[in-house]
Amino acid sequence: METQEKDKAATAGTVPMTMIQALRSGLDAMMERDDNVVVYGQDVGYFGGVFRVTEGLQAKYGKSRCFDAPISEGGIVGTAVGMGAYGLRPVVEIQFADYFYPAMDQIVSEAARLRHRSAGDFTAPITIRMPCGGGIYGGQTHSQSPEAIFTHVCGLRTVMPSNPYDAKGLLIASIENDDPVIFLEPKRLYNGPFDGHHDRPVVPWSKHAMGNVPEGYYTVPLDSAAVFRPGKAVTVLTYGTMVWVSECAAREAGIDAEIIDLRSIWPLDLETIVNSVKKTGRCVVVHEATGTGGFGAELSALVQQECFYHLEAPIERVTGWDTPYPHAQEWAYFPGPARVGAALKRAVEA
Repeated sequence: METQEKDKAATAGTVPMTMIQALRSGLDAMMERDDNVVVYGQDVGYFGGVFRVTEGLQAKYGKSRCFDAPISEGGIVGTAVGMGAYGLRPVVEIQFADYFYPAMDQIVSEAARLRHRSAGDFTAPITIRMPCGGGIYGGQTHSQSPEAIFTHVCGLRTVMPSNPYDAKGLLIASIENDDPVIFLEPKRLYNGPFDGHHDRPVVPWSKHAMGNVPEGYYTVPLDSAAVFRPGKAVTVLTYGTMVWVSECAAREAGIDAEIIDLRSIWPLDLETIVNSVKKTGRCVVVHEATGTGGFGAELSALVQQECFYHLEAPIERVTGWDTPYPHAQEWAYFPGPARVGAALKRAVEA
């Protein structure tokens, strides 16, 4: 088990960074450290990516290490699998997570299976970056949260940070890992934490402690969750943007909730989850993706399996609705603090 405080025990020499800058710093650190790291995707070279995560990397490292790819997600991932098998460590960008579907065969049939079907002779040490989630008025084709699809595939790791410090450390750890990693980046958190109140001013990362990021190399261990907010009344299991929404909900509802930021969605830090739920006796699972078949169902099943005799109330789930992500009714779909707070109250009052 790790806490945010423990993760930041050695943060001397930090500078304020947005999540975009932290991700760029992580890529820069690894490209400088390892010549086998290459970065490519749609518009990531000269243009620096649609969100500017790769800005300046081509100028610094050249067109052979940071370059643009054709509009072909299947081609981007397929070439990355081949590069990885030959010893490179590609970091490829799918411009929006909503666009990964044409690459699904390469991700599932090739990247995820290569180590197993070659009896360990080959690996696919690739990192696939995908901006995900809503809250930016992107509509149904720029707002999806497809993490549950990847957790169903044996051989893939799935990661989603909630702050700049974790984003950089987890990205470096992903690039160094010999397994294929799906690295999901909540777009709504790129420039600051978001508590779900869309009608309030954005708080920049420069005004938040978790926006302080070391300039050099460091890692945040994969498979490790963080106790984002200690508490005794109820455990909240969540990740990405919903970490901040859950914190706001607990504060506004006046509930002493312990919030667990999963960080690595799969493989899972089950020990941290179990310890928290056994302590509180109550559990609320929160994610932005649709409810049916969402990763919250797996979390609920694991909690029921591991903590049944400690539960004092039914497990609650708060998720997106089972519809395409609407444009006109974005905030009716988005699991905001009111819905999360109502679930927390049901859990503690049961």
